Amino acid sequence: MRTIRTHASRPRPLTLISTGVLALAVAGCTDPTIEDTSADPGASTSGTTGAEDVIVASASDPDTFNPVLGYARWGDGKVSEGLVALTDDLTVEPLLADAPPVVSEDGLTYTVGLQQDVLFHDGTELDAQDVVATYQAAVDPENASAVAADLTAMEQVEAVDEHTVRFTLEAPQSSFVTAMVLGIVPAETVRDLDAETAPPGTGPYRMESYRPGERLVLEANEDYWGEQPQVQRATFVFVDDDASRAARVASGEVDAAILPTQALDRFESDPDWEVVRRDTADFRALVMPESDPVAGDPAIRRALHTGIDRQALVDGALAGAGRPAYGPIPPEAPEYSEVVETGTDVAGAEELLDEAGWVVGDDGVRSKDGRRAEFTLMFPAGDTLRQNVALEVQAQADDLGIEVETEGLSWEAIEPRMSEDAVVYGSGNPYNADLSTYPLFHSSRAFQGFDNPGGYDSAEMDAALQAGRAAQDEDARVQAYADVQEELAQDLPWVFLAYVEHDYVIRADTWSGYDVPLVEPHEHGLQGGPWWNLQAWTGGAR
Repeated sequence: MRTIRTHASRPRPLTLISTGVLALAVAGCTDPTIEDTSADPGASTSGTTGAEDVIVASASDPDTFNPVLGYARWGDGKVSEGLVALTDDLTVEPLLADAPPVVSEDGLTYTVGLQQDVLFHDGTELDAQDVVATYQAAVDPENASAVAADLTAMEQVEAVDEHTVRFTLEAPQSSFVTAMVLGIVPAETVRDLDAETAPPGTGPYRMESYRPGERLVLEANEDYWGEQPQVQRATFVFVDDDASRAARVASGEVDAAILPTQALDRFESDPDWEVVRRDTADFRALVMPESDPVAGDPAIRRALHTGIDRQALVDGALAGAGRPAYGPIPPEAPEYSEVVETGTDVAGAEELLDEAGWVVGDDGVRSKDGRRAEFTLMFPAGDTLRQNVALEVQAQADDLGIEVETEGLSWEAIEPRMSEDAVVYGSGNPYNADLSTYPLFHSSRAFQGFDNPGGYDSAEMDAALQAGRAAQDEDARVQAYADVQEELAQDLPWVFLAYVEHDYVIRADTWSGYDVPLVEPHEHGLQGGPWWNLQAWTGGAR
């Protein structure tokens, strides 16, 4: 058995692109529902032995297969492709674009030439009008797409000629190249926004069949304009129960799966399976709603920020598979500032609460002006990791005299309550500070789906975020995000807890090419894991 370990406890440098022409940013997955939709653990499968087919057990199916609505927001769509693609070293390369974008000196226009003779799965040929229609639909307010948060500076997109597109921005946006990972769909079908239907793409795979909550089957696109993949058929079975996925791996019904760390022991010493561990920028945090008189109280937030032992949380709730987190920008990034960091100081947290008037009562719970120091902390039912995080927070908060009532709910029940109740939130990306902060903390994104769900509103933060987004000089950019993190450290709209390691198993000695040094973002369903670059796998023993 060969075990890949890129463990998060020892951060390694990330290769990050600066804010020049090829500056690449990828937004954190701000829709947390990606991990926890329902599935049918009883769907039957049978494992494969050949290198042309693979069966993968995933925790959930996507909310949508339409790029305009957010499918494969960070690229890796397999069915759809963008103008550019991410590489495993966090750089960007042209994909449907025939060369890197040509950027004007003032940073306000991006001109992109298209690859020619590229066909969509329906047989139509890619042209500039398809790109224009896709981007226009993504920013159309009627579509309420999360992708719109990545394109706020875009003023116009137009076809220069049949194979050239020009983007015009209202103001410079250092991360704009990242928006070009948006999957392109035919202009004729862009208005068909059926979330469960994959519009024709140009990718190496097409959707053969899909049964919501059960399985998705992808087949190789025989007319693909690039290199034909060796894996000709990929079946993703959706099994939301961790134990059921582990059982399917053990029985040989599937060839690969995402598993919790606690389930890996049985496969570590089994030569038939390989364990793959991935570093991530995937954080878990407590979103503290501004409107809640307890969760929104600055003293309560600061007490949790300084009083929670993050390493104990990692060791317990995450079974050691992670590292402490203090903000949305990972420590490896050049924009990271230590101003967000704090040591665990329970006595200091208690003193802070005392000084703010939160007095311990006979039952051990604090109160102030007749109000108990209690609030509800929601987590998605069925997500054992977030449940463990919520319970660990509950236990440590209790030691501070703060009563946390945990509540497991569906995402459909959680979403409308996020403005009122705290939630265990997941997001994060390793690529660029802009799109991992702007959607989450800019006031214009308040209550926009899963963007800024607590309703944080700060003129100082807005100014710092805008400065970072517009910065063309690297020093100015780093300073802007130092200001962003200073504001986070002062206001503490969220309490950041940990970065979560992603763990997988895959059948040993069957495929090659997936063992890349990839640092994963929050999104890691169909787009993450060893199958991130499925189209590049080759068969046979290594």
